[in-house]
Amino acid sequence: MSSGTFDNLRYERRGAGAWITIDRPAKLNALDRATVAEIVAAAAHALADPAVAVLVLTGAGKAFVAGADIGAMSALTPREAQEFSRFLQASLDTLERSPKPVVAAVNGFALGGGCELALACHLRLAADRASFAQPEVNLGLIPGAGGTQRLQRLVGRGRALGLILTGAAIDAAEACRIGLVHAVHPADALVPATLELVETLAAKSPIALARALEATLAGGELPLDQGLRFEAGLFGLCFATEDMREGTRAFLEKRTPRFTGR
Repeated sequence: MSSGTFDNLRYERRGAGAWITIDRPAKLNALDRATVAEIVAAAAHALADPAVAVLVLTGAGKAFVAGADIGAMSALTPREAQEFSRFLQASLDTLERSPKPVVAAVNGFALGGGCELALACHLRLAADRASFAQPEVNLGLIPGAGGTQRLQRLVGRGRALGLILTGAAIDAAEACRIGLVHAVHPADALVPATLELVETLAAKSPIALARALEATLAGGELPLDQGLRFEAGLFGLCFATEDMREGTRAFLEKRTPRFTGR
């Protein structure tokens, strides 16, 4: 396990995973510009490391991320607020567009910007004590880090409007029921479950994972006929890889494949 040096988060290697732990306990891990910039920098470090197969985002203490740092945000002018929103959106886009899977291990409160951070991850596991909300309307605001867009794409427009317009919080079980998270675990089992998921993903072909992400996320924004052509193109490209040959050969030989990422 190795660690990087950041002011507002911890970066650690655990097996094939790079764990990015947001660590601002006095602020319940609230997101300000500096913290978001560090998340992006840590993610870039993980993406550049060939030994990292999966990125994991989690929070220290009882919160995943309890929202944006309201104190830092409240004095913004309208123009500054729009620029800050675009900064947040672009930063979270870097996670969603990662060619390596990004997993949110939601250990506690995921409110406002914290919920939006989780939405930008590819997979979401939650502790049974976690809660989710987009409570911005209670402050006279709307979500500004992608919440109005990603939430409806994930759970449907009706459920998204119910959460966004009321600002109500839901628990982990309800979040799982509506498809906001993939699985719920007891709090003390969240890390082991996440480690298991990381190793499961790390055993796959990294090329196949990257192209599956690209086909689903980028292709999913296209009209169906264009999305299907996009998928077919990426499917064809897989046949130029050693990983495809190894995977199909291992299947026929009834053995575990040994992928090399080539």
